[in-house]
Amino acid sequence: MTEPRPPVRVLLVDDHALIRTGNSLVLDATDDIAVVGEAGTGEEAVALARTLRPDVVLMDVRMPGIGGIEATRRITGADPGARVVVLTTFDLDTYAFESLRAGASAFLLKSATPAELTDAIRTVAAGDAVLGPRVTGRLIEAHVATLDRADADPRAVLSPREHDVFLGIARGLSNPEIAAELTLALPTIKTHVNRILAKLGARDRVHLVILAYQHGITGTG
Repeated sequence: MTEPRPPVRVLLVDDHALIRTGNSLVLDATDDIAVVGEAGTGEEAVALARTLRPDVVLMDVRMPGIGGIEATRRITGADPGARVVVLTTFDLDTYAFESLRAGASAFLLKSATPAELTDAIRTVAAGDAVLGPRVTGRLIEAHVATLDRADADPRAVLSPREHDVFLGIARGLSNPEIAAELTLALPTIKTHVNRILAKLGARDRVHLVILAYQHGITGTG
């Protein structure tokens, strides 16, 4: 009999106690997610991430002290495997983009439903971080001019099948969605993703999305 997987351990970071309480109630109501800590400042988030080693950090952007962007940079700098989901709104595009450059793995709008919140955390914890298409287009296209264009062009280094997978990632698809679209087994897709990351020297799927927009690859060609 297969042992049940341990719950996804989440650290909540927001300077508003009421928001932390609301998110905690939503997450603790699930069977596979557990809130292991709460922080009200960026400094507290960095310290708790170091001691608690959560699977996912749900990070607000604007907070007293060092704030969410610098906290994200310090957390991912100390632990490259750390997964940070940044809470953002459309009027905070600049802050959200800087968080991405600091190492965030995904974005979630503050207007997200409880189901969207839990799904995002599960997705990130599984290593399948994806930027939602609505945020991706506006966020990255608005700031693509600031990116370092020295990165390798994916079209020059990827095999045809890897390029197909890369296009799916650029469109914001998860591994299961790409597998279904390409009629391939999920383990095969995961292998392709790992090879793509290695060939392009990308940190994670978020970096792959950046590369896609940097080179004008939006998932349609």
